[in-house]
Amino acid sequence: MIRSVLVANRGEIAVRVIRAAREMGIRSVAVYSEADAEALHTRLADEAVFIGGSEPGESYLRIEAVLDAARQTGAEAIHPGYGFLSERAEFAEACAAAGIVFIGPPASAMRRLGAKIDAKQLAVENGVPIAPGFFRPGASDEDVIQAALDMGFPVMLKASAGGGGRGMRVVREAAQLEGELRLAREEARKAFGDDDMMVERLIERPRHIEVQVLADQHGQAVALFERECSLQRRHQKLIEEAPSPVVDEAIWQRLRDASLRLVRAAGYVGAGTVEFMLEPATGEVYFLEVNARLQVEHPVTEAITGVDLVQWQFRIASGERLDLPAALMEGDRTAVRGHAIEARIVAEDPAQGFMPSIGKILGWAEPAGPGIRFDTGFGQGAEVTRFYDSLLAKLIVHGGNRADAGRRLAAALADTHILGVRTNVAYVLDLIDRPWFLEGEFDTGTLGREMGDWREATELPAELGSLVGLGAAEAVSVTVARASSRPAWEMADGFRVI
Repeated sequence: MIRSVLVANRGEIAVRVIRAAREMGIRSVAVYSEADAEALHTRLADEAVFIGGSEPGESYLRIEAVLDAARQTGAEAIHPGYGFLSERAEFAEACAAAGIVFIGPPASAMRRLGAKIDAKQLAVENGVPIAPGFFRPGASDEDVIQAALDMGFPVMLKASAGGGGRGMRVVREAAQLEGELRLAREEARKAFGDDDMMVERLIERPRHIEVQVLADQHGQAVALFERECSLQRRHQKLIEEAPSPVVDEAIWQRLRDASLRLVRAAGYVGAGTVEFMLEPATGEVYFLEVNARLQVEHPVTEAITGVDLVQWQFRIASGERLDLPAALMEGDRTAVRGHAIEARIVAEDPAQGFMPSIGKILGWAEPAGPGIRFDTGFGQGAEVTRFYDSLLAKLIVHGGNRADAGRRLAAALADTHILGVRTNVAYVLDLIDRPWFLEGEFDTGTLGREMGDWREATELPAELGSLVGLGAAEAVSVTVARASSRPAWEMADGFRVI
């Protein structure tokens, strides 16, 4: 078993990995930038090493700085978390060259799956369904435009590299095509250093479904059920749940079969996620991409399976064989334990176009209790800076069914108070009270259509303000969760469960 690990990340995922390592008796090493000198992950780790300036390019993205920290502290392995260096094949190769275990898939699998075009080709070769489209490395503008014209509108232009919605454009008529392609290429080039583009037939109002996989070094792989990730704002996930309210046995078997085929064909090892698009009108599923790392939303899978994915990352990297209950290995849906929902809590102001909010956290109260998990790298007194992602915390709830989980989420959000920066807590409370959420009837465009111009006044409860000594002027910059007043949460059948 690995005895020491350096966590090449920050925030809640660094805290998550450090705590998993501690439970396994593994010594942990944190790295930190100038902005993160007092961050929670640096205090929880057994040792912490400064690696550079506040900008990611000066610290968390510096491969040599991370490797030097590992050598300096004698770390046997590096866990990359997600984001930063987690899907860089060159980082996995650099770890191997330095004799350090990279806790993730081999570089060869990353390269086969890292570019969407290559992953699509691998999918086709292995009988995994993809949406009709044009996927060719190095395609010229003329090639892409002609393919779109041949396909017919609407189409989706999509960058082969990266993710997060960057380099993606919906085109509904030929007159828009050339301009949108130019913008998509430019965005992809700036974000990923790669402007390869592909074009797909646009699936109207799809569901975004993903499958959690684990694969060991001995050829075994398991698909640990699906997650529903359709509630997105500008392609950024906000609410995730497991299992999906619309995936039945037949759809699940197609998802499982496709996922296992793909990871085996790629020679995948470790934890990963295979993403699909579900066309509600037909029930067809189409492969999108593979995220060759742990996902932000992994806790909902842990809740419904009882499997600690981070600890299994350590075990697999140490050479252990997958040893899970037979029902899980076989994808038997009777093994699913209730329902779990995750809400991402971010330092943004929904009433002002989701503008980022930075500053010192003046007050912090998080929910606790049965079926509630709160993953964070922040707390009272912490500084939210401009340098990194706006994610403050993940609130994960688990219940016997979707209705139980929903009620628990509403109560937990109402007990979440973060003072000093604006957050999306009130927005999420409103979201989970909408009929389409209660009924499980939504798609990837629902938030844009239904809550695109969201406005809600917020007030600072006097008792909370007095706890941190806020005056009226300071209170203006505070977002506070307020409990739902609608009766839906009291309804036993408030959620449709399939």
